[in-house]
Amino acid sequence: MIMWPFLRVILHLLQGLATSAIVFPLVSAARREALVKHWSRGLLRILRVRVDHHVSDVPSDKRSVLVVANHVSWLDIFVINSVQPCHFVAKADIRSWPLLGWLCEQAGTIFIARGKRRETRRVQEGLVTGLLRGQRIAFFPEGTTSAQGVLLPFHSNLFEAAIAAAVPIQPYAVRYLHDSGALHKAADFVGDTTFVDSMMLILKARGMRAELTELPLIETTDSDRRVLAQQAHAAIGSVLQARQAV
Repeated sequence: MIMWPFLRVILHLLQGLATSAIVFPLVSAARREALVKHWSRGLLRILRVRVDHHVSDVPSDKRSVLVVANHVSWLDIFVINSVQPCHFVAKADIRSWPLLGWLCEQAGTIFIARGKRRETRRVQEGLVTGLLRGQRIAFFPEGTTSAQGVLLPFHSNLFEAAIAAAVPIQPYAVRYLHDSGALHKAADFVGDTTFVDSMMLILKARGMRAELTELPLIETTDSDRRVLAQQAHAAIGSVLQARQAV
């Protein structure tokens, strides 16, 4: 029976909308981040998604960084936010999602229309401004979701923002697993799957483990955006392949 968990998700979304509309305008940026982290953890608890956060090197000092990750599901945003809240770059059509789209916007999501060069330039300038202000900004360089076990090539355009702002790249590798360690396909958000379809699959799964691996920082001094994209792709890909082989 998943109707009660589904209702709890709706109530949680409404609570998030109320917090964004009433509380966010009155509190500091640090407090907003704390609320985003708390809300994201609450959503994952309702969905029965447990987060295992692994750090493969000395943890970063949480300074301004450009976060990049492989993209499996809409869950990725909340898994990352449950560990370290970020301002995400996301496809413009997410803004039209019921409730969640507006909530993402209030949490500082930066929406981009794919395939428009002028739009990419505008977003890139906004990223540089945010990074220079000390924000942690995240995007998914594959440009779309991919099924687990597949890592698409990385688009390099937005890596330029890290070079311009002189901040490092923070790669994350994301996987969703059964307790047995096998990839949990209920998390895959590909093809014609709708947001509601995906949520129902996750609720029916009755629990999964999100594995979030924080990789060493990639410095951007005297680098090139294409080289940075290749380095991030190689770092994330090596973790996904190694863990898949276990």
